[in-house]
Amino acid sequence: MMSISGLTCNPSRFSCCTACVTCPSSACSLALSSICKETLRERMRFLSMTNRKHETVPLRRGLIMKNGRIKNEIYASFGDMADNSSGVFPRIRIKDPYKRLGISKEASEEEIQAARNFLINKYAGHKPSVDAIESAHDKIIMQSFYDRKNPKINIKKKVREVTQSRYVKAITNRFQTPATSIILKTSIAFIVLGVLTVLFPTEEGPTLQVAVSLILSIYFIQERLRSRIKACLYGIGAFFFSWLLGTFLMVSVMPPLLKGPRSLEVTTSLISYVLLWVSSTYLK
Repeated sequence: MMSISGLTCNPSRFSCCTACVTCPSSACSLALSSICKETLRERMRFLSMTNRKHETVPLRRGLIMKNGRIKNEIYASFGDMADNSSGVFPRIRIKDPYKRLGISKEASEEEIQAARNFLINKYAGHKPSVDAIESAHDKIIMQSFYDRKNPKINIKKKVREVTQSRYVKAITNRFQTPATSIILKTSIAFIVLGVLTVLFPTEEGPTLQVAVSLILSIYFIQERLRSRIKACLYGIGAFFFSWLLGTFLMVSVMPPLLKGPRSLEVTTSLISYVLLWVSSTYLK
């Protein structure tokens, strides 16, 4: 064996070349050149095919590993793993149909059907597994049909929709939580005013106490906002609104809470004190 430019060759194949070296004839040189070229071409073709075969092996391995990872992710999305070779559904004993199929309770009908089809195809050879999957699927479908036929009022959802509406946000943005000292001060003032109204009602009604409540509202608002104009506007507006709302509630909605000739006026005053306390404490 001999090596030429990294290629191994058999000297017996080139026996004619040694004989032709001493022969300067053109026929011998042409034969030598054609034989060498053909041999080099065959060796280069063989080496190129060998290198290509060695390069494709890691490429194929990478594609197989990548496909395996993708398949495992698909299995894991429905709560299964690809290496489950037992052929038995692992969640066959789980009672919750959503957990048995490996989906959430907010899953759409397409997701429910996709989970069912996937698990049926995977565990088709085990009849108890197929029955458990079909049972969970049927329960979910029947429950969704019943919910559509008998819709329930979701109180939390309704409250969230109301609180997130534009009008409610515009109203709530007008209020802020002050310091604890301010809350205590306004609370004590209006509680004392309410006690005096209940204990000392007059024949004309709690006129004096109502006037004091208006003055207190303007004072507390001015103390917080440091603006007399805003204090007067907010205080007078809150005063009239509280009295109108209190009168409406007492006449149309609520029965009289107190007994006596002036029970209507006294109860209306107490309701207005609560609303005035809120405006004096939290309005900004």
